[in-house]
Amino acid sequence: MSKKKITTVLAFDWGSQKIGAAVGQALTKTATPLPEMRAKDGIPNWDDISALVDEWQPDAFVVGLPLNMDDTENECTPRARKFGNRLNARYGLPWFPVDERLSSFDARKTLAANARETGIGPKKGRLMDSVAAALILETWFASHAQDER
Repeated sequence: MSKKKITTVLAFDWGSQKIGAAVGQALTKTATPLPEMRAKDGIPNWDDISALVDEWQPDAFVVGLPLNMDDTENECTPRARKFGNRLNARYGLPWFPVDERLSSFDARKTLAANARETGIGPKKGRLMDSVAAALILETWFASHAQDER
């Protein structure tokens, strides 16, 4: 039995208060930030997640794993894994963890660069976690390009 080819992926930057989301296509290996979702102690409104799944019909999920700079897990890492496992259980789709270190830092740089280019500044705190989710997804695409050779 052959595995289904992964073409559309939803990615999440899990957080205890906000969860960033992005969608991407394996063909282009690019990702687009989606609206952030509120979370209560790390638990999302699953109706919001279901709406994204219904709209984008993903083949898989990617979840950023918060790790320390020395490669060790921190107190949030198991909770992010639990979120990935819940995605799998609810939607029957595979999920892939990705090291998310420095993704928020890179997201801030990306938003600042876009603001300089366009002259339109981002609303404070808005989209940063979803830009981070897009960067996490693009990291996953880049690491899986090796698998396709």
